[in-house]
Amino acid sequence: MTVVSQVQDLLAAAFPDGEVSVVDFGGGDHLSAHVRSPSFGGLSLLDQHRLVYAPVQHLIDDGSVHALKIRTEAPV
Repeated sequence: MTVVSQVQDLLAAAFPDGEVSVVDFGGGDHLSAHVRSPSFGGLSLLDQHRLVYAPVQHLIDDGSVHALKIRTEAPV
């Protein structure tokens, strides 16, 4: 399983009510994640990003993911 697939699966599980897209933008360890979820309603951008980092933090800690660019949005 690729790191992209792992991150995609972890975020999809963390945000079952949302839409998740993860792409590799360099070297297999530089990823971009776009998460759209009602879970973000009323939260600051910082808190939204914390929710995204939480399920993948172990992959950042072990070096599997070197960079994670995050874009979040709540449906209106």
